[in-house]
Amino acid sequence: MNWIMNNTRLGKTLFLAIGLGCFTGAMRASGTYVKLDYPASTASNELQVAVTYTLWIPDGVKTLRGIIVHQHGAGTTASIEGSTAAYDLHWQALAKKWDCALWGSSYHVQNEKIDISPGASELWFDPRRGSEKTFLNALTDFAGKSGHPEIDKIPWALWGHSGGGIWSDVMTTLHPDRVVAVWMRSGSALMFLTHPEFARPDVPATMYAIPMMTNPGVKEKPKLNPDAPDNRTDVEKMKGPWLGNIATFKEYRGKGGLIGFAPDPRTGHECGDSRYLAIPFLDACLAMRLPAKGSKDQKLKQMDTSMAWLAPLFGDEAKPAAEFKGSPNEAVWLPNEAVAKAWMDYVKTGATSDTTPPPAPFNVRVSLKEDQGTEITWDAEADFESGIQQFIVLRDRQELTEVPEKPIGKFGRPLFQSMTYHDTPSQPMPEMRYLDTSAKPGHTYSIITVNSVGLKSAPSAQAR
Repeated sequence: MNWIMNNTRLGKTLFLAIGLGCFTGAMRASGTYVKLDYPASTASNELQVAVTYTLWIPDGVKTLRGIIVHQHGAGTTASIEGSTAAYDLHWQALAKKWDCALWGSSYHVQNEKIDISPGASELWFDPRRGSEKTFLNALTDFAGKSGHPEIDKIPWALWGHSGGGIWSDVMTTLHPDRVVAVWMRSGSALMFLTHPEFARPDVPATMYAIPMMTNPGVKEKPKLNPDAPDNRTDVEKMKGPWLGNIATFKEYRGKGGLIGFAPDPRTGHECGDSRYLAIPFLDACLAMRLPAKGSKDQKLKQMDTSMAWLAPLFGDEAKPAAEFKGSPNEAVWLPNEAVAKAWMDYVKTGATSDTTPPPAPFNVRVSLKEDQGTEITWDAEADFESGIQQFIVLRDRQELTEVPEKPIGKFGRPLFQSMTYHDTPSQPMPEMRYLDTSAKPGHTYSIITVNSVGLKSAPSAQAR
């Protein structure tokens, strides 16, 4: 194992290599980035595809309280685009709030197959085929080299898309005592039961106390002929993201599970703007379930179900559980009023509202770049509700430019870190930097953050 640590103005980067050599990468926010690489194994009971894990640890955290795992889906593009998950400023804001690390995986599959042939994705998204073991080994390795020995014992909040949803679902059945909450975007175990080699997971009763959300896109709903006889088998009636997420919701909720259903009205299989509901959902669950800071008892707390709201399946209005008139075990479960209100926005519009401005940028620095001009750099934290759309650069208190001038929103709202199909930052990732070539030295500069609904922060402190 090789171990290299780089110190930068933004923090430290720790690179570990196991079998595949060291990776390098640009720093995007204050904190420590740790990377682990594991080669593919040839053993039948071990992970047979290579994987890179990236962990972001916020600065100033003495003891981590948990890990937020952002797991990509099946296929080569998902693997590549999943590699930036730990660099996402919005997800970092959630992690930092709760003294958690942010985990991104990149399973290096060789093709687009979703089976157990060489290089295919089922080799990793069924944890029982080796990715569970590799994940646990990585926790131990991260704990040993990051300066945070607690990493291999703290709990996980799991977010998964497509095959990542299957992985999150199955991992929760295997480790219910470690899981704070689960978000399954267009994927869960039941949707894959038509594959005979994929065994139906055994669901322990303790899993029904874990808060979960299923979140398919409405455009994933299969088109069936209502006049034709339905000759599908039971597992065929759960096949695919839409039917699988519904079946998972019904099965778990029917047994008292704390699970919701949030259909995205605007999307198909892409993640869209689901983060604007996923982050407040996980935030509410972390608030209720994490042990108190510094507590010797690190057992996860139970959810306070007295705060729950309920809504009819396929409905768009939620009410406090005590006021709900339908059958509770058939109703969408929501952890509290704030999440319920965000859910009502989301299932109607595919996004959520926000009325609060983002925090102001900080650490603005100005330096001369010989004959190139004046370089302005800064730091900023994402708006917790709405992320970052762009920055406004002020020169002598007057607006000079926007960074970027035209933010991109191919799969959701336009953002500073343009978002991929897989809810991860697009590459190359942008820098908080602007080069002013239009003025002589001596000016003052400040920065404003604009969130994804267009609200502006106060200007940062000026720098000269």
